[in-house]
Amino acid sequence: MFAAYRKHFQEAIPQVPGGKYAHFVVLRKTDSYAVFKTDGELNVARVQAGLKNANRVTRPIIFKRKQTTPERLVGRELLRHYGIYEVIQQEHNLECKYNEAPCGVCPDCVIYGYAIGDSGSEKSKVYIDTAYALTPYEVSHQTFTLNAPYEDGTMTRGTTTTNRFSEQDHVIPEVYFPSVVTLRDPTPNTFLYVLNNLLRTKRYGAQTTRTGQVHNEIVAVVFADGEIFSNLRLTQKMYDLLADVDPPYPHEVVREKSEKAVEELMKDELVIHKLVMRDVLNELMKEAYTQLNQEETFKKWLQQLVDESLNYAKRVGVLGEKKEKGK
Repeated sequence: MFAAYRKHFQEAIPQVPGGKYAHFVVLRKTDSYAVFKTDGELNVARVQAGLKNANRVTRPIIFKRKQTTPERLVGRELLRHYGIYEVIQQEHNLECKYNEAPCGVCPDCVIYGYAIGDSGSEKSKVYIDTAYALTPYEVSHQTFTLNAPYEDGTMTRGTTTTNRFSEQDHVIPEVYFPSVVTLRDPTPNTFLYVLNNLLRTKRYGAQTTRTGQVHNEIVAVVFADGEIFSNLRLTQKMYDLLADVDPPYPHEVVREKSEKAVEELMKDELVIHKLVMRDVLNELMKEAYTQLNQEETFKKWLQQLVDESLNYAKRVGVLGEKKEKGK
């Protein structure tokens, strides 16, 4: 799997950092009215508009945890669906509870990490930072009045009208949040796991059962011996390149400018790297899809990933410690 990129992968998940990084450059685009908030209002930041454009603008943002949490939960859902947690429970007497009692041996714990009380810790191998909207707040949001009707669907009870009304800011559809998702010391299996979570995750932000549809599109993969540019720099570079285009931006234009932004930003990065874009990226994605879109190949790959995670847990001593505690 991914034989053409073999030198950029580790043969097994290493115990200490080995200086190999896989960066997924992602266009996160809202496909519905989304809510990214913490204390009742949309999360925003006041930042410079572009790298060249020094004007200050307010941008909606998605904090890093609001990106990683939905993606982790999608991965965990798949592990549960295919019986991985059941097998770990039966064979190793371990139960994995997200943010409560991590097992320390499943792919989610090993790749995304954990730190819960006396359960030990594992540093995340996935790095995600705050994502900034490409367009300013003024053209990226809309305020809606919400109501809470009675069961009969009306807002009245007898002659009294309820006052259960509220207002909520939403990020409108087709707002882009350029983002770099970094996987440290990838193996082919962990690379595919993170990629699969990115492609499968559709809902982000508050009220995920009702709003928050987001489409993740991979525009580039960068294999490197170090970290690369930030989300903010990518957003600002794209903003400069789109200076002559009025929002809402056509998707093909955004895609084109994102590719150009990556190429130009990488010229200033002091890392040895392999940039995968356009037709070459399409070939890599096709190879990934051969593993992900057929049940038999998917289950076979998932078992390989689980075996890799268990082997890592054994090497670092986590599996032995957990088994002793479970006795």
